Amino acid sequence: MTVPALTATGLVAAYRARELTPVEVAAAALERIEALDGDVNAFCLVDAEAAQADARASEARWGRGEPAGPLDGVPVAIKDLLVTRGWPTLRGSRAIDPAGPWEDDAPVVASLRRSGAVLPGKTTTPELGWKGVTDSALTGVTRNPWDPATTAGGSSGGSSAALASGMVPLALGTDGGGSIRIPCAFCGLPGLKPTFGRVPAWPASPFGPVSHVGPMARSVADLALLLDVIAQPDARDWQQLPPAAGSFGAGLEDGVAGLRIAFSPALGHAAVDPEIAGLVAQAAFAFAALGAQVELAEPGFADPRETFDVLWSTGATRAVAGLGDPDGIDPGLAEIAAQGRTYSGAGYLAACGERDQLAILMSRFHEQWDLLLTPAMPIAAFEAGREVPEGAEDPRWPGWTPFTYPFNLTQQPAATVPCGFTAAGLPAGLQIVGARHADALVLRAARSYEQAHPQPTVADLSP
Repeated sequence: MTVPALTATGLVAAYRARELTPVEVAAAALERIEALDGDVNAFCLVDAEAAQADARASEARWGRGEPAGPLDGVPVAIKDLLVTRGWPTLRGSRAIDPAGPWEDDAPVVASLRRSGAVLPGKTTTPELGWKGVTDSALTGVTRNPWDPATTAGGSSGGSSAALASGMVPLALGTDGGGSIRIPCAFCGLPGLKPTFGRVPAWPASPFGPVSHVGPMARSVADLALLLDVIAQPDARDWQQLPPAAGSFGAGLEDGVAGLRIAFSPALGHAAVDPEIAGLVAQAAFAFAALGAQVELAEPGFADPRETFDVLWSTGATRAVAGLGDPDGIDPGLAEIAAQGRTYSGAGYLAACGERDQLAILMSRFHEQWDLLLTPAMPIAAFEAGREVPEGAEDPRWPGWTPFTYPFNLTQQPAATVPCGFTAAGLPAGLQIVGARHADALVLRAARSYEQAHPQPTVADLSP
């Protein structure tokens, strides 16, 4: 049994059958981090002593037949935007004092602790999570395990690199414009941006209601498992939705027969690399063989980039203002924060109104269509250490992420699932979008495709 290739559900089954122990799995995870992290830079903090203590406590509970929760003994990596008791949350910034104090857990971290998860450390992020790749002056460049010359994506790139290389089976991410889906697509992983409010967030993101917290994993079943744990009530998030009616794993294997699925190859405006476009189209129409009704259909909205830029840049302004000493921040972050300062209150409210209209349009679209399929990304991973691909006309990251940020504006659930590889061996991702609150349906569709068209991970292919 190869521990790095096991899913979280596989680990829990092995614990229950007494085929593995949490102490053995934690040791394997820590050994793999030590062996591989120098190549990909997934972790900015590793606490082996804490992980081992978590694992020993878990092993004792399993020995008594009293696991604390569904993730007892499972290693989970935490993105370094999420506050964690006892560990500095530096958010990729040299302007944050490591001395803290660090006395609180974010709601999702608290949920992991209650479930008995093993926490080995924190994963890298660009400064304040501001862009779609992962590099910072504090923690360096995070690389893609499929090809370390290329980016792992971002801003949850550390989590995706850790997952793809088999360091951990589960990780937490945040997604303000694609920051779960971008790195999962680039690294060949499933990931979910849940409906806004489904997973509690605290402290509230300075980027406001475009920012979501969600699960990242190596299987869709693991996404559902992790979502069950982190979507628990927490009074610190006043915007959280009521508790889900049941487990997100319930009905996960029910398939897509009879669903009405729209496929938009370009959302009416995006340029897509032909190789990626072919892989995604093949994946989209594969749903017909699974029993769904699949048709080409456009939601019918223009590129909402300007709306997103207003909301994102004003969020950056607020984020930078919260730093004790903003000198020396990422120059790109400084630029968009300066851009945010150019908007008036009336301009901001106008952008909120545009977002409302887009959300209404998509709500009406889902009266006819259960799901919308698009590419997750229009390109494969590009050179690490760059915000945009070489030769790109647009100098900012949203220029190459046209399929992700619209659904942060609308707050809909959106997942990516791997759908093949380019000739260069880099992953492509299919995006599955559902109506607000249809997280379970999105996961069900992702699971159906994953079962019919399984894709390997780096962990599957390496010892």
